[in-house]
Amino acid sequence: MSTASALSVAILMAVSACGDDAADSAAEPPAAVAGVTVAKDEALHAALPEEIRKSGVVRVATDVPYAPFEMFVAEGKPELTGLDYDLGQALGAKLGVKFAFTPQKFDGIVPAIQAGKFDAAMSAMTDNKERQAVVDFVDYSVSGSGIMVVKGNPEKITTLDDLCGKKAAVQAATNQLDLLQEHQAKCKAAGKAEIDIQTFPKDSDAQLALRSDKVIAQVQTKPAAGWTAKTADNGNAFEVVDDPAAAGGYGASPNGIAVSKKLPQLSDAIQKALQALIDDGTVTKIFDKYGVASIAVKEATKNAAVD
Repeated sequence: MSTASALSVAILMAVSACGDDAADSAAEPPAAVAGVTVAKDEALHAALPEEIRKSGVVRVATDVPYAPFEMFVAEGKPELTGLDYDLGQALGAKLGVKFAFTPQKFDGIVPAIQAGKFDAAMSAMTDNKERQAVVDFVDYSVSGSGIMVVKGNPEKITTLDDLCGKKAAVQAATNQLDLLQEHQAKCKAAGKAEIDIQTFPKDSDAQLALRSDKVIAQVQTKPAAGWTAKTADNGNAFEVVDDPAAAGGYGASPNGIAVSKKLPQLSDAIQKALQALIDDGTVTKIFDKYGVASIAVKEATKNAAVD
């Protein structure tokens, strides 16, 4: 090889190396999440699938908006925020890669993962046996139905039993309506009157009834209740009842990060990164930011479906 040729090869190698370094640098996500600085774990980064390490990106599908899990920062703008988005950024920082979120209609998320368009999904997705047949889950929350009351809880509501004989609002054709209807038998067994269930077309209508004292409580998903209580009138309008017997909510089921079955190393690395973020308190701070600290898991599990 001539001196000129050798020099050309050296230059090409140097340029290539610079390009790789630039790609790796670009893959590093922001490390500040919910006021916490998340440091890269070199061992977890090394445990990622080779293709993820090389690209520096985990392609994540999400269905936006679904508060408080995924939302747009501003209407008409593409920037995302929300519990899932923040948790994704923290996981990415811990793993030393970027969790790149792309909006996708919910019913198309799992097929898109199967087709290889995405590596994972973070979209408040319930971990169930049917979905486990085609994706793996790393479970990060457990959520069900919750009770929201006006600030100060003047009726001293603590459990579903306290709704017996009283007016409670709920959106029509929801799991929460089923929950209240099923509870009627317990009211009768306790010698109490049935819950006076008031149904509304939308959650916002039920919320208005609660504001105007037409009902003493509203039953909705616990994450939605927590977010509403956190944000309505700067947190001064409502509060969520935390029943110690149902911390994640009534009829709670696990929500998980769906991961392609073709990437078992990725699901393992995400599980370990999530556990590290649980252990150091980062997860609690992220969930508390959205008013839903009670639905966070204490242990990062895989495929923990209850159905």
